Amino acid sequence: MKNTIWNIATDLRNSQISRRNFIFQPKTKLIVAFLNILWDEGFILGYKIYDLDPNLLKIFLKYKNGKPAMSSLKLISKPSHQIYYSASHLWKLDTKKSLIILTTHKGLMTIHECKQTHIGGKPLFIIK
Repeated sequence: MKNTIWNIATDLRNSQISRRNFIFQPKTKLIVAFLNILWDEGFILGYKIYDLDPNLLKIFLKYKNGKPAMSSLKLISKPSHQIYYSASHLWKLDTKKSLIILTTHKGLMTIHECKQTHIGGKPLFIIK
């Protein structure tokens, strides 16, 4: 996995701080999977393939009452410090006010999906 997932996280965080309506990102399977999770959980308005360049995605950012929908987007596992959670360890985490996105052998999943399928993985982000 390259730094594309960390780059999009940084771009999303910085773009919402600067109140942009949309951003552009290169189209990869990993970014599309990440954006699908954000869209399903209601953190972005959506995304589409950019008309002028089919290798770019146009991501529409979401705001609630003038504030960003993602108040906090923090990295958990970094290339220099990797953390892995087993399926039994996931049940001990408090996720009532936040969303944790993990990478598993079945792709990117939320913590709720990992609990349902009893799969552990490497946590990437905590989104509040």
